Amino acid sequence: MVELGRDEALKLLGTVQLGRAAFTDQALPAIRPVNHLVDAGGIIVRTHGGSALLGRALQSEVVAYEADEIDAATRTGWSVVITGTATRILDPGALARYRSLLMPWVDAEMGHVVRIQPEIVSGYRLVGVAGP
Repeated sequence: MVELGRDEALKLLGTVQLGRAAFTDQALPAIRPVNHLVDAGGIIVRTHGGSALLGRALQSEVVAYEADEIDAATRTGWSVVITGTATRILDPGALARYRSLLMPWVDAEMGHVVRIQPEIVSGYRLVGVAGP
């Protein structure tokens, strides 16, 4: 494994559409698959009104976000984890912009937008290794 710098890790996050948001829900760890975009260094996700992630954003809580691209056959790829504060985006202009740029990948009302502002960014590039 080769450690990635912050800029390269965020750039790699921008090359994939799906990741996993991790947060605390009812005092237990929870992970949800979501699609995202990277904008101005922040991770942007759309969510529905009753989502646990939106609940964390309403309280400006710390969450984690992970995405990767790994080839099981070659054992190569990368993985990035960011940790930061989730906040709900309320600005009408920003909401309209993100709603036009980020289409929900599930068939549900996804009218809310959350920004995860990275405070800790860690990532690794997986380089090829010999087979078993």
